[in-house]
Amino acid sequence: MKRTVALGAAGTLVTGALLAGAIATPATAGERRPGGTTEARGEALAAARAAKAGIKWQDCPADWGLKAPVQCGYVTVPVDYAKPNGRTIKIAVDRAVATGGPQQRQGALLYNPGGPGGSGMRFPTRITNKSALWAKTAQAYDFVGFDPRGVGHSAPISCQDPQKFVKAPKADPVPDSEADKRAQRKLAKEYAQGCLERSGDLLPYMTTPNTARDLDVIRAALGEKKLNYLGVSYGTYLGAVYATLFPDHVRRMLVDSVVNPSRKKVWYQANLDQDIAFETRWGDWKKWVAKNDAAYHIGDTPAKVQAAWEKLRATAKQHPIGGVVGPAELIGFFQNAPYYDDSWAEVAGVWSAYLAGNTKPLIDKAGPHPDDKAGNIKAENGNAVYTAVECTDTKWPTSWQKWDRDNTRIHQQAPFMTWANAWMNLPCATWPVKQQTSVEVKTGKGLPPVLIVQGTRDAATPYDGAVELHKRFAGSRLITERDAGSHGVTGLVNPCINGRVDAYFLKGTTDPKDVTCAPHATPVPEKQTAKAAG
Repeated sequence: MKRTVALGAAGTLVTGALLAGAIATPATAGERRPGGTTEARGEALAAARAAKAGIKWQDCPADWGLKAPVQCGYVTVPVDYAKPNGRTIKIAVDRAVATGGPQQRQGALLYNPGGPGGSGMRFPTRITNKSALWAKTAQAYDFVGFDPRGVGHSAPISCQDPQKFVKAPKADPVPDSEADKRAQRKLAKEYAQGCLERSGDLLPYMTTPNTARDLDVIRAALGEKKLNYLGVSYGTYLGAVYATLFPDHVRRMLVDSVVNPSRKKVWYQANLDQDIAFETRWGDWKKWVAKNDAAYHIGDTPAKVQAAWEKLRATAKQHPIGGVVGPAELIGFFQNAPYYDDSWAEVAGVWSAYLAGNTKPLIDKAGPHPDDKAGNIKAENGNAVYTAVECTDTKWPTSWQKWDRDNTRIHQQAPFMTWANAWMNLPCATWPVKQQTSVEVKTGKGLPPVLIVQGTRDAATPYDGAVELHKRFAGSRLITERDAGSHGVTGLVNPCINGRVDAYFLKGTTDPKDVTCAPHATPVPEKQTAKAAG
């Protein structure tokens, strides 16, 4: 579920889904919020129409990069569920059929990788590419992916010209002066206005609850009475909102690397919490780099690695590397290490090459690619959806004094990510459409046991989020991967976890009590990997 690294409009280089998960939502139908019951009725009507229409499966368009036997189609949904007979958009879906026989078949398994703004369309390739981790579950389920509303092939939105979006170098996200802050605030306000100008028709409806309603309409179009769902990162919040709105439509739901669903967290506080968790995981990576100094020659203690990082940052600020890689671009690339263990060796290797005099890998990885028009469109779209959903989902502080005070304070203890994250989210302070009230995530009648999987040192979605969702969903089970922090646990080899994931999807079974698993294997430096392979 790796995000495309994207250059943030507010002058920071960030990944397409920096928060990797978190969002708020309009209230549930049961909460008698004005319009709530209207939207519930509109969704039921849209689902009934979708069930009747089905999905016309066919080979995917050539430029989608999804080869047969993966098939593609569309599901029609209302833009506004309060007006089910009004404007509609088409949601792109795809599937690979289950590998087992009719006796093994248990229906479709739908997937969301996070973001908001991530595409799930690669999910069926776990079957066609014969992913060993998913082979057993693939015998029982069709793997179904989709582009959520506003993403990719589903009425994509935009907030800025994609070529301008990737232009580099951006300003250093860490401000040196009040003038630097004023410049970033201006960029954030312009970005919010750009969202309105380029995507105003869809913007008020870009919310997690509406995406959850779309998910239910897709379920109906597939002919499934109940939903089987795998959500990672922001996909856990989408799942939590779905389960709150449609508890008796859930059959199996696994959420992995969990956004804290509390209304107090979504979204402003969730981002501040994330800054601190990123600093912790950044520290874990620095220890690993120091331990493997024989391979990388960056520094043989975490303090020396940090000093080398600060020197690299200062150098890039003074003289952008290759003319395009400054501090913002460095953060955009280096944040992959605290996000994902499978990036540890890559990021360290690129840095090591730079220190040895080879700047090309760093420029390639951290710099923009103006010629990659399709990639830039995708990156800009992902950032636009991230911003639109987070900003529209819930009310954000509008006081710059609050933003400045909070981020200045957090930066003191967590300097790696704090200001980059702040500028990425600041458009929400001047958001040009009505901000909704987030859903109170809770157990509803008919909700089956939900399986929750989480690493204790996750940077993007701190561990407390999994604990909070576990409290809110009666009968849920929590599998904790201790001393681990790679984001997206179910994609890693860890038999203690992998076997339980299969058992849940295949038999619906969970352990009698919560489980703690030992961590997955620690990454190995690439040079040592090559040696071992030889």
